[in-house]
Amino acid sequence: MTPGSDVPPAPAGAPVRPDPLLRLEAVGRSYGDAVALHPLDLAVAPGECVALMGANGSGKSTALRIAAGRDRPTTGRVTFDGTPLVEEDLHVRARIAVVGDATGCYPDLTVREHLMLVAVGHAVADAGHWVDRALADRHLTDKAGALPSALSSGQFQALLLASALVRPRDLLVLDEPEQRLDPGARRDLARRIDAERGDRVAVLLATHHTELARAVADRVVMLDEGRVIAEGTPDEVLRAAADGWR
Repeated sequence: MTPGSDVPPAPAGAPVRPDPLLRLEAVGRSYGDAVALHPLDLAVAPGECVALMGANGSGKSTALRIAAGRDRPTTGRVTFDGTPLVEEDLHVRARIAVVGDATGCYPDLTVREHLMLVAVGHAVADAGHWVDRALADRHLTDKAGALPSALSSGQFQALLLASALVRPRDLLVLDEPEQRLDPGARRDLARRIDAERGDRVAVLLATHHTELARAVADRVVMLDEGRVIAEGTPDEVLRAAADGWR
């Protein structure tokens, strides 16, 4: 369960079909004359994982920033829990955890100090307990006293995810979280995402990794040059990609 959550996990195998928590309706983004994202419709429900896939520059990160309220669309609208998503809304920001900002750690704080700051900043009760759980979950207990600069690239990626695990969240936004992870760590990441879904957290994921998408995603949206070129189950979309979209 997430810190501060009073919603029990869904029973194993139980269908989860609540109303979407996040909706993007005809959302597009342009920078001057350059179109980064053509109108996109997307919905993510609690307990559901939607994966965005595509080459670099396909619009995945743009869509994630808009979905997290960190960028404003040029066209369309974003709603979170039925209300317009506005970055300045502190109540909404407190419910959305984003993993992917490599500059999001404090260089002068140890791993544990950084996680404590995040937990206390989100008013998590028994913050030390949740920090210890996150350290163990991400296999960082023996690095609790280290500075971020002393971590390997995979350990640093684990710290970014641990920063989300020590705070309440209803939506988890992950931008290529498999980067710099070895195969074992990627499998562990998949288990963590499944645990989030079991805790009824909505997950929006951008990834290049087909095995990760197959393992955790309910739906895949494939982007190319800012346009949706396929959408469906992981098997449907990835099979079409392997067949050259015939």
